[in-house]
Parts: sequence; structure tokens; C-alpha cells
Amino acid sequence: MFLRFSISRKLFMKKKAMEPKKQKKPWPTKDAMIQVYEKNLWGGNASEFYSGDGSHDVNIVKPYIEVVTSFLNSLKNGLIVCDLGCGDFNIGKQLVKQTKKYIAIDIVPNLIAYNKEQFKEENLEFRCLDIAKEELPTADCLIIRQVLQHLSNAEVQRIVAKLSAFKYIILTEHLPGGDFEPNKDIISGQGIRLKKKSGLNLLAPPFNFKIKQQQQLLSIPLKNNKGVIVTTLLKVF
Repeated sequence: MFLRFSISRKLFMKKKAMEPKKQKKPWPTKDAMIQVYEKNLWGGNASEFYSGDGSHDVNIVKPYIEVVTSFLNSLKNGLIVCDLGCGDFNIGKQLVKQTKKYIAIDIVPNLIAYNKEQFKEENLEFRCLDIAKEELPTADCLIIRQVLQHLSNAEVQRIVAKLSAFKYIILTEHLPGGDFEPNKDIISGQGIRLKKKSGLNLLAPPFNFKIKQQQQLLSIPLKNNKGVIVTTLLKVF
């Protein structure tokens, strides 16, 4: 009896091993991001919008604000800045006064409606847009902070096709520590490339984005070997 059970179990396990793994299906990015905030998947409590520790941890936020403010103030004439993926605006609210105009964009309608009520400045404007599908506003400088890391290569490519219209891009990405193979593909809204020991590099294939020069503004190693958050200034023309 035991022998028969053992053989049956082995056959069952062999059959399971031969079955193809279920593939994760792409989910519309807008729906995925709405769920992130509705279910507080990045933390916070049920009564607020919260864009995660990367937007609130003082050890990450303070040095970022300092280097971006320094860059914005280094230019005699104020810039029109467009923030792609502004989130809960804990970061952006500290940069508005250093700009001629600040256009803050996110894909989540309720988040943008909330931000409009919470943050009011003469030079501040909020818009709800899908940056991969819709036209971007005219601006001198783009801020893209830990946004592209959540998107598939196809969506990133559609955004990259629009970037040559902006003179400056301040790009922040969560990357593995040390060497890594860049731009492994993921499904939008289902984690970031770090889980594949990869990260985004817009200058590498398949994106091959052309720029005039680049300068690393900031690199913040995270605890417990959880990678590094790197901010780079790209001068496009």
C-alpha cells in the first residue's frame, strides 16, 4: 500500500513539474497604480495617499532636495519643470519655489484631485496624464523620480521617444549595487527590475537615448544590500 502511494505521489509530482508555469498577465498601468494607492501597498495609512519610503525617508529625501535645488538655482533664469509621476508630492512641494513654473503629473485621478486641494502655488499646476500614451507639456526640465523602474520596456520606450524635446532630465532610478545587466523587461506595475538583478539605463539598448552629457548628482546606498538610488542629470541639447 505504501509503495503504491509512493509511486502515485512521484507520478503526480512529475506531472506538476512538467506543467508550464502560469504567466503573469499584463495589467493596465493606470489600474495597477490606482490599486497601489487604494490598498496602501507602499505604506501609509488608509486615510492618505502615500508614495512610499523613497518619498518620505529623510535620509533619501533630504540629500535629493539639496542637489536638485542646487541645480535649479544654478541657472539664472528659472526653469519650467515637469514632474512625471509626482506621487503624493512630498518631494515636489519642496522644489516648486525654485522654478518658474512646476507642472506635476500623475496617472492616478484621485491622487491628482487630492494634490490640487492640498498644494496651491501660483506657479504650480497638476495634471492627470498617462505619460506613455499622452502628449507631455512643454518644459525646460523633466523630473522622473523612481517612475520608469515600474514600467515595461515597451512603455519606457514610448516615453523615451518624447524625451528629446526637453533640455534637462533629472532621472532617479533604484538600481542593484555593483555591476548588472541593464533593462531586463518586466510587466508594468508588478515590481521593479531589481528583482531580476537589473535596473534601467536609458543610454543602453534597447532604448539608446542620445544625450549631450550626463552628471551623477547623487547615489544613496540602501541598507541590507537593497541596492542604490541614483540620481543623474542628463543634458539633452
